[in-house]
Amino acid sequence: MRRVVITGAGTINALGHSVPATLEAMREGRCGIGPLDFRDVERLSVRIGGQVTDYDPEAEFNRQQIALYDRFTQFTLLAAREAIAQSGLDFHGDLAARAGVVLGTAGGGVQTWDENYRAVYEEGKNRVHPFVVPKLMNNAACSHVSMEYNLKGPSFTVATACASSNHAMGQAFAMVRSGMTPVMVTGGSESMLCFGGVKAWEGLRVMSKDACRPFSLGRSGMVQGEGAGIFVFEDYEHARARGAEMLAEVVGFAMTSDAADIVMPSKQGAARAIAGAMKDAGVSRDAVGYINAHGTGTAANDKTECAAVADVFGPHADALMISSTKSMHGHLIGGTGAVELLACIMALRDGVIAPTIGYEEPDPECALDVVPNEAREAKVDVVLSNAFAFGGLNAVLALRKI
Repeated sequence: MRRVVITGAGTINALGHSVPATLEAMREGRCGIGPLDFRDVERLSVRIGGQVTDYDPEAEFNRQQIALYDRFTQFTLLAAREAIAQSGLDFHGDLAARAGVVLGTAGGGVQTWDENYRAVYEEGKNRVHPFVVPKLMNNAACSHVSMEYNLKGPSFTVATACASSNHAMGQAFAMVRSGMTPVMVTGGSESMLCFGGVKAWEGLRVMSKDACRPFSLGRSGMVQGEGAGIFVFEDYEHARARGAEMLAEVVGFAMTSDAADIVMPSKQGAARAIAGAMKDAGVSRDAVGYINAHGTGTAANDKTECAAVADVFGPHADALMISSTKSMHGHLIGGTGAVELLACIMALRDGVIAPTIGYEEPDPECALDVVPNEAREAKVDVVLSNAFAFGGLNAVLALRKI
């Protein structure tokens, strides 16, 4: 099997419009969560989120493109632009024919759904724009990336709620490792921060009205975010032959299903995914230095995840660092694992562990080193990225320093 490395990374999210800006914010423990700003926000009981600010679509895309691109697609294309530029790849000939795109999203064009339902039901309009369907479909972002960069190989979209990005990146990893393709563009995006998107989540009663405080006693729930994270996964020999900079090596992946409950997480399902990723990577428990946690800030998720980590790692759990960057950028739902992978790369390349901010008081049921409030310098060689979704769908990636 082939080795798989990351040769490009791009993002736009509440912490920054680029990878350097995002990593700087993570190092500083800066919070990107604030008051939401969109139509009818005053009708919501939850009015905070990790919203992308200082963003003007017209500065990035022309009018015809904006008519085709939902906000989640716009974010994807901007992140892909940064990732592919960093990779230095130009897709033509045989490489273009074999390279592809696999992306994750849970909601797809939620902004487009919201705008057009409002037009039809509230404003009484009888017609909608002819591009509504191609604008809102979940695979829109994937398709536009493939067209923008001439990627003619395997391309598709994965929708597994909050694990979508990790599942997508896991598939990209498997395809490159198997030799099916030398390069895959992968990651995920989401933009649910509109009236309809937030109102639907309010119904679950898992949303915080003040802050996201994962693992902290007294936490009040999750906070939504938006944005995208895109990466270039490449065959190691292909990257080495062209002298590419390698950010990290992807060494393992596992996915499991709880097969238990549509919303309540299972310790067993999470533990099997964590253990499976390490087995696939061929690394021991003691080799793992950091875990980027799913860490949503809900009591059910945080306690279940900590229990799963304790079960898998045994005594080594006390030596592990585990943090949730959702405390800074919010929960990007289907796009969240992609933005969180940046923290994993930062840990491996820079020796900086992103903190769990907003931490106030230890929770006896989350008695792990959660890197509270301030980033930490530490040398780690192997990291994990956890994603555990509604529906009991779990996906864990393992990365190694290169």
